[in-house]
Amino acid sequence: MLRYNVRGENIEVTQAIREYVEKKVGKIEKYFKDVPEASAHVNLKTYSDKTAKVEVTVPLPYIVLRAEETSPDLYGSVDLVVSKLERQMRKYKTKINRKNRRSQGVDAPQPTNPDLWADLDIDDEESSTEEEIGAAIVRTKRLSLKPMDAEEAILQMDMLGHNFFIFEDADTNGSSIVYKRKDGKYGLIETD
Repeated sequence: MLRYNVRGENIEVTQAIREYVEKKVGKIEKYFKDVPEASAHVNLKTYSDKTAKVEVTVPLPYIVLRAEETSPDLYGSVDLVVSKLERQMRKYKTKINRKNRRSQGVDAPQPTNPDLWADLDIDDEESSTEEEIGAAIVRTKRLSLKPMDAEEAILQMDMLGHNFFIFEDADTNGSSIVYKRKDGKYGLIETD
């Protein structure tokens, strides 16, 4: 069951807005066999040019869903951000199912459980704090490395929209980094 943390900047979060956000963001629960205990962090912002920005972050096991959209209408922004989250989840599930089929062999039947990836069991304890230290470091992030392979790390990196991702290689137990190259391909840095 998702718990909602709805905050507003330059806008009062009324009961009607809160209910609309919970109803729309709650649509992503259909992608889980067992709905995880998770929090949906929703930030609503309005600007002087009459636009509204909605940011949603849902940290889940193995994945952090995050999307943001800006439009002239607050409710429209909520709809757009939920559509983006649903696309992310469908893309992630498709890639996981494709990977599982490949690991089972070419002749293996397609998994009948479309929510296979929801059964993955790992804690996602990424926390970030913003602090200014000197002139160079403006933000510090602390995270615990999760055991996974490079392909899974690339999926996570793409889902977060980052250019690199640090992870613990499940085969070597060493820290590794995947990154997106300028040519659109991916690179892997392994440590000893």
